[in-house]
Amino acid sequence: MPRALALGVAAAQLNDPGFMSDLCTWEVSGVAPDPARLRLAHRLRELREERWPDYKVTQAALANALGDLAAASVSSWENLGAPKLPPPERLRAYARFFATHRSVEESEPRLLPFIELTEDEKTLRQALEDELLALRNEVRKPAPKADPEPRNSWRFADKGPLTIVCAQLPGDKVGDFANPDDPNYTELQSFADLDSLIELHGHIRAENPTMAVFFKASPSVVPDDLSGHLVLLGGIIWNAVTQRLSEMTDLPVKQVKDAAVETGEIFVVSDDSLEFLPKWRNDSPKVLAEDVGLLARVPNPLNSSRTLTICNGIHSHGVLGAVRSLTDARLRDSNERYISQTFGNSRSFAVLLRIPVIEARAMTPDFNAPGCVLYQWRMQDNHT
Repeated sequence: MPRALALGVAAAQLNDPGFMSDLCTWEVSGVAPDPARLRLAHRLRELREERWPDYKVTQAALANALGDLAAASVSSWENLGAPKLPPPERLRAYARFFATHRSVEESEPRLLPFIELTEDEKTLRQALEDELLALRNEVRKPAPKADPEPRNSWRFADKGPLTIVCAQLPGDKVGDFANPDDPNYTELQSFADLDSLIELHGHIRAENPTMAVFFKASPSVVPDDLSGHLVLLGGIIWNAVTQRLSEMTDLPVKQVKDAAVETGEIFVVSDDSLEFLPKWRNDSPKVLAEDVGLLARVPNPLNSSRTLTICNGIHSHGVLGAVRSLTDARLRDSNERYISQTFGNSRSFAVLLRIPVIEARAMTPDFNAPGCVLYQWRMQDNHT
């Protein structure tokens, strides 16, 4: 009887024919009763059968005492298989009936007028009424809304392919191993934003195990690489592909040089002339305290059935923060919910994010934290 036990009903009731009849109703219908209805039904049956050890009230006798009521109605309210919901006035009558043993002290059970109750009985009646109406109100409450299932921006329903395009570091920024003539040549040593590439490539492969996922430096990209799902990592200064494709989108967020920041390009919003700059600690030399990251998703302008995603930053910390916003196991679900709630099913959206930097490490942004989202936009909507 595991199902019966799961209802929280005393084991002794398994010998009750009425209870077994109710259980059969549940078994035949295949639908478990609403737990709140079940609690009320069980309490009503408990009052009738166990309120007074010396007197067990039958359903027919109770119906007759409450007046203008069929025994079948009492039965339906107590039915643990498919309980009906009693009207509030009937529960008030229940409370008055079971508030005093005098209800069953004459030849037939009866409902005493309120004015005949003693003060103690009135107090008990009020307690029973409050209890029963509270149980009924639990039934009437709408079910709490479940958190929406988080979307998964890096899981794709089609077969791809997907290509991640990174900037290639200029010659004065790489070591000897980035030289093809060196016996220890390592191609990845010429890639910018390598930490972001490793983080994102592994995550996309894990989410799409049957999809072909490639990565290339900007100078190595060929036209076929640009017609699938496309991810652009890093800024425009070393990545001509990012600059050209960004120009082909409707994104209002652009990157430009600014004399105040010699180490990267700041973000500006074209329609509002807003500027977003990093923050520094007043050390000597200056230490980056906060970067700015961009996460944007739009249809690929070269193949509208595929996506173009941009993970960018003023510095590399901003790029990594944008990437980790949707890969970090601790924050990605809440960030995905933010995207769902804010942008709905829009295929085109963008967020500029504050990326804290601690001990030279980019922290994953929490979209729901105050001040994290600096600017947001979606197609056909103004920013908010």
